[in-house]
Amino acid sequence: MANNNSPVVRQAYRALDQLKYEIATELGIQTPQDGYWGTMLTRDTGAIGGHMTRKLVALGEQMISGSQVPPRF
Repeated sequence: MANNNSPVVRQAYRALDQLKYEIATELGIQTPQDGYWGTMLTRDTGAIGGHMTRKLVALGEQMISGSQVPPRF
């Protein structure tokens, strides 16, 4: 099984990266200034990834249902 962590839509990379930084700020996690996340705690990066997934799933569910109500986080 190949590991492919690149977005399906190439233009989504910037939006996902921006979302990552926004969520880190919301959680009060200090983001790396040089863009290298390897020195961060696994717990912190996992929390960021978990919140990103939660928001993206809620957005997808909202789009599928056709609802105009913004998802709650």
